Amino acid sequence: MAQKIELLKQKIKVFLKYKTLLNELVVRDIKVRYRKSVLGLLWTVLNPLLMMCVITVVFSTLFRQNIPNFPIYYLAGSLIFSFNSEATSNGLYSIIGSASLIKKVYIPKYLFPISKVLSALVNLGFSLVAMFVVMIVTGAPFHATLLLMPLPIFYVFLFTSGLSLLLAAATVYFRDIAHFWGVFVLAWTYFTPIFYPVTILPSFAMKIMQLNPMYHYVTYMRDVVLYGTFPGMKENLICFLIGAVTLLIGLWVFYRKQDRFVLYV
Repeated sequence: MAQKIELLKQKIKVFLKYKTLLNELVVRDIKVRYRKSVLGLLWTVLNPLLMMCVITVVFSTLFRQNIPNFPIYYLAGSLIFSFNSEATSNGLYSIIGSASLIKKVYIPKYLFPISKVLSALVNLGFSLVAMFVVMIVTGAPFHATLLLMPLPIFYVFLFTSGLSLLLAAATVYFRDIAHFWGVFVLAWTYFTPIFYPVTILPSFAMKIMQLNPMYHYVTYMRDVVLYGTFPGMKENLICFLIGAVTLLIGLWVFYRKQDRFVLYV
């Protein structure tokens, strides 16, 4: 037990030692993404607003989905899901994309996928501004539970970090995962109730939906943002355990495989 505690302390010291480098990696990702863009970071606000306008016209007008406060219903779910998809889609390339640096100097390799998650988290923070603007424009109520919004973001951050570590390690050995993941995320989008209500699903589909981690995170986000309710202990435990277990699995696989990355990148 004492050895495990000492090992954990060493890992924390290493992380703190390279904390500045992690910050630089996050800043680099953001700068690269908006390089030569006239509007720059403003796109993190404009993108969800433009998508919300399109989805609102399609599903509120053409398909007649009568969901109260549909723009906020959509944004509360979409922003959480987009954070996960952006972080994992970039994270799976993080090791092979940093091959030249990994071969030259020693850097804790987990910093690369984690930096992708953190840069996506920064984008999420700016995108939330768009949601608040829409809430003001549409007259949506600002519930006190908005103060609890960091909780679902923290839960999905744990889940996304673990998934990004797992994908980054797997992609080093199986490059086809990068191509498969784009198709999977598209299917995952439709399997998550982002722009439709779960009430339209038959009972058997609802049971399957319970196995979708993003369903729990999207529902949690809507509860605190749109409905002004705080999920009970059971839902908090489910969201935390999904995130914590995924993170532990991702770390375990990553550390088991990282010593051989240099042979495959």
